[in-house]
Formats: sequence, C-alpha cells, structure tokens
Amino acid sequence: MRSIVFWLITVVVLAGKGNGQLVENFYASTCPMVELIIKQAVDTKVSQTFTTIPATLRLFFHDCFVEGCDASVIIASPNGDAEKDAPDNLSLAGDGFDTVNKAKQAVESVCPGVVSCADVLAIAARDVVVAAGGPLFNVQLGRRDGLISQASRVTGNLPLPTFNVNQLNTMFSRHNLTELDMIALSGAHTLGFSHCNRFANRLYSFSSSSKVDPSLNPTYAQQLMNACPQNVDPDIAINMDPETPTTFDNVYYQNLVAGKGLFTSDQVLFTDPSSRSTVNDFAKNLGDFNRAFITAMRKLGQTGVKTGNQGEIRRDCTSFN
Repeated sequence: MRSIVFWLITVVVLAGKGNGQLVENFYASTCPMVELIIKQAVDTKVSQTFTTIPATLRLFFHDCFVEGCDASVIIASPNGDAEKDAPDNLSLAGDGFDTVNKAKQAVESVCPGVVSCADVLAIAARDVVVAAGGPLFNVQLGRRDGLISQASRVTGNLPLPTFNVNQLNTMFSRHNLTELDMIALSGAHTLGFSHCNRFANRLYSFSSSSKVDPSLNPTYAQQLMNACPQNVDPDIAINMDPETPTTFDNVYYQNLVAGKGLFTSDQVLFTDPSSRSTVNDFAKNLGDFNRAFITAMRKLGQTGVKTGNQGEIRRDCTSFN
C-alpha cells in the first residue's frame, strides 16, 4: 500500500512541475536575490533608453521560437553565423542584448555559475512588461543554456509580417501555443517599432487591384505613407502602436478594430472571423488581455527548455563555456 501511495505522490509532483520541469523559486537556496538583482539591472537600463523594453521582450520571443528558450540567440560568433546573424534576427535591437548581458554580469558578481542566461532573459522579459505598465507575474525557472546557435536554423521558424491566421496558428502550435495564446502574445506589439520595409507592400504594392491594403484605415495609411515614402531610409522606424507606443496596454487591439494594425499579421487577427471575437474582447477588457498574456508568456517560456544535465550554465551569455 505504501509503495502505491508513494508512486501516486511521485506522479502528482512530476505532473505539477509541467513541461521541462521548470519551477518558481528555482534559485531559492542557490541565489535567492536573483530576481531583485535582475530587476535593478533592467530598471537601470530602462531609465537610460525606452528601447530596452520592446527590445528585451522581442529577444525573448525570438529566442524561444528557435532552439527553445535557451539564450542561443545571444551567442556572438566571430564568423557571423550564429542565430543572431540570421536575416530575420538582424533587426533585433542591441539594447535587448545589452540588458541581458548587464543583468547576467550583475548576477554573476553575487552568484557565479548558478543562474543561466536563459533564465536571466525570461525574468528580464517579465520585468520590462511591468516597467511599461503591464501585469506582474511569476516566472518559472530552471532553464539551462543551449549549446547550438546557428543562423541556418532560424529560417522558417519565426512568424513573418505577411502571415495570415492559419499560418500564425500553424507556427505557434508547434510550441504548444493555442490561437488564444497567439493573439495574446501579438499584443506585445503594443510596444516597440518596425522599419518601413516590413510593411511597405501594404502601402504601395498590395495587389493588382489595389496598391493600398483595403483593410488599412485610410487616414492611418496616409500617415504611414508620409512617414515611409517609397525608397525611404531603411533605418527609419515607425511605432507599432500609433496611439500609446510606450505603454503596455490593450490599445493594440483597439487599433486593430479601427484598421490600424501595422503588419498584415496584426490586422488579420481582426479581419479573420476565427480570431475577431478574441480581438474584440481584448479591445474592451484589459483584464482579459492581461490574464491571457500571462498564461501565454508562461507557456512560451516552457518552449524547448533544457533542464537537469542538458546544456550548460554560461558564464558569459555571448559565448559557450
């Protein structure tokens, strides 16, 4: 009887740990101050430049979708062939990398060789959401850093700005993320910016029957054309959220209802009947969005994680040990 009870307890404990066996308070005994140390580093960086916020959040997403959440996107290669060197990652802002590297250095000075870069990035991604006015949530920890970072592995593993809902769902489902998760994570576009070439086709060459994407609000389309004339400087950047670009809120969804989604992959969330009701709900109810975003972020953070004896704990996030 005792053996059966023990077996049942073991099953329940293992099931409770979830995918990848990540747990909250993973560093309670080995580095109890880790979250405070990272928050201080993040807050310092945010006070220097707002770009820190969208850059760090986007870095987490790009990391998790390729090789899993293992900080492989931060590796720097002298040959220019690491994950960060892939064409789809060249637009990642340097402030995101700098935030993680500085936070890791601060942690290393207190708890050397204990906390992975992958966990530093996961905590920092949460902290920048909070810094922009978004919801606070607990981060599950215990990730180890990956041993592979190749540019060739990125292609086809990140969503494109031209994707429709089916293509988005297909890509997100690979990582155990539902349509609801996908729509909630898209809400991160309430922060940050994009370069003109990522959406210029919606302004000047959408289709044979219409140069301008008809799903674009006409006034918004004109604003975009004024800011992004043809052959514009490729460094020119446009806010993803034209209304509240520095606040983590649900205005992104209100923009979609108004035809002010910057990417095709944004606007289709409203134009496609399968996702429209969720967009309408998030647009009207900040609480619903925040709850869905927290759930999706925690699920995203479990993607392809390395735990136990897998991977390593990098001393320097930019290079393998």
